[in-house]
Amino acid sequence: AVTVYDKPASFFKETPLDLQHRLFMKLGRTHSPFRARSEPEDPATERSAFTERYAGSGLVTRLRERPALLVSSTSWTEFEQLILDGHNLPSLVCVITGKGPLREYYGRLIQQKCFQRVQVCTPWLEAEDYPLLLGSADLGVCLHTSSSGLDLPMKVVDMFGCCLPVCAVNFKCLHELVKHEENGLVFEDSEELAAQLSALYFFADAFLKLS
Repeated sequence: AVTVYDKPASFFKETPLDLQHRLFMKLGRTHSPFRARSEPEDPATERSAFTERYAGSGLVTRLRERPALLVSSTSWTEFEQLILDGHNLPSLVCVITGKGPLREYYGRLIQQKCFQRVQVCTPWLEAEDYPLLLGSADLGVCLHTSSSGLDLPMKVVDMFGCCLPVCAVNFKCLHELVKHEENGLVFEDSEELAAQLSALYFFADAFLKLS
């Protein structure tokens, strides 16, 4: 027997900055976490929560004081039920995509949380926008554990295709795909995930200040 592993489709790749900006502006029409936190000095400058396009040159840049963009896709089942409490988390926009039987139930749980620096939205994306969002994000989170404990999450394969760092909840055969501290981070519970998110955020923030 020969084991053959999935590979991401060719359209899962890093998203160019100008396409990121267009996507953020599009999603901002219906989802407030993508909208600018403040108005630019030049009213002709177009700004999202993460990027801005200068009117004269058309140049797109990332905002220095921007939240991190975290993406997770889910089927909203009982096998993906980890909920963070939001305490001591960095500034995050968490985008949770997908459809499933428990979406409304988890939506109510999220609304009950008193997040201070975390914004959550649960859009149903157009097919062409999902790979663009993955390629624009700072971090991917996988809560897939599988009913059998034997199938590997394709969503992580797609995230790797977009060169996206991944934090994944541990289960029986995850080590075949995500190798802790080699190509991603593995966590056991919400406390461990929160610690990983904070560490990754502050590492990235320090890198940006040095660059």
